[in-house]
Amino acid sequence: MSGSTASAQPAAPIETARSAPDWELDFYSRPILEADGKKRWELLICATPEATDTGLPFRWHRTCPSNSVNSIWLKQAIEEALAEATDQGLDPPRRLRCWRASMRTMVQRAAEGLGVELVPSRRCYALVEWLQERQAIVYPAEEGYMAGPLAPPPVPIQPVAIPLPEAARGDSWSWASLPAAAIAEAAGWDIDFAGLIRRPDNLADDTPIPGVRLFSRHRSLALAAWFAGLEPVRLEISGDQLVLEAGLEDRWLLARLPAEEARASAAAFAAARAQAGGLQFLAVQSSETEPRFQGFWLLRDLPDA
Repeated sequence: MSGSTASAQPAAPIETARSAPDWELDFYSRPILEADGKKRWELLICATPEATDTGLPFRWHRTCPSNSVNSIWLKQAIEEALAEATDQGLDPPRRLRCWRASMRTMVQRAAEGLGVELVPSRRCYALVEWLQERQAIVYPAEEGYMAGPLAPPPVPIQPVAIPLPEAARGDSWSWASLPAAAIAEAAGWDIDFAGLIRRPDNLADDTPIPGVRLFSRHRSLALAAWFAGLEPVRLEISGDQLVLEAGLEDRWLLARLPAEEARASAAAFAAARAQAGGLQFLAVQSSETEPRFQGFWLLRDLPDA
């Protein structure tokens, strides 16, 4: 695909029905030693907030005995979370997202036993924010908290970016930006495949949100459907490559850039993301003048927790 620079134009608002939420789950050990000398295990579950939500999403957590870390305990705990959500008048989740690759098999078994679809994905922005909050405030106040530097986790080997399959390649692409005020109205845009998240509360309306637009005159809807199945996470420029990170560890090559352009674009895109609180977007349209989106995903940089 060839690249250019363009300004995204949001489509006119439409009415959309509110659907059942997705849930985000983290089942893992915490930096706290229990009385038996073993690390505490904890289950965190939260609902993915709608882009227009202003309050806290549904949250639920339980501590797991270290000798009960298995899919049986996890299934029973998720059942309790489902019951509590029902008691609060909330709909059951459409899907359950799990963002730790090491826990995928255990979570998969528990989810299958409940008939809930599991989506391995790093699009767990609300969950990671909550976990960061607990790491900063809750855990340090607990008896047995392991303060000070811990052994760093092994640095994962970054997978090689895979070229898009021929059927998922567009005609061209461009850099783009939208003001945060426009992004706040994205829930009302005419979009076939959308992946929206709530923007940070402290983001000024005139803050530019950087992104990438992909164009395909005859196959834009098919491209959008394909990207929707990837669980897009973030965009980055790696060397001379424009890369889309997706799923748990997938990396897709969107385009190659001339060396000089790649260096300049990497610095500019990183600075724009930082200014926007890590927000960025990926859009799929039939042409640069098309007023609607076949696909639109808000992405966000968040550190691993």
